[in-house]
Amino acid sequence: MTGLALVHLGGFSLDQTWIWASIVLYLLVGACWLPVIVLQTRMRDLADAALHSGQNLLPPLYHRLMRIWFALGWPAFLSVLAIFWLMVAKPT
Repeated sequence: MTGLALVHLGGFSLDQTWIWASIVLYLLVGACWLPVIVLQTRMRDLADAALHSGQNLLPPLYHRLMRIWFALGWPAFLSVLAIFWLMVAKPT
């Protein structure tokens, strides 16, 4: 069953603003979290390399990537909260 059919079965129309806002926010979440996967993989590799080389500190690149990771997390997290609110409140 497609998403459009589920919207119709739920008694909703795609011309409702809250549905489009939810879709846009879902896309924003995806746009934030896809790079996060790459960042996490790179950070894991940097931490593993530091461990195996006997270094006591993580390299500066790790911390830079962590700041980017953290910055991408906020809009994604807030968007998920907004999506939840839109789905519950269904504002007109």
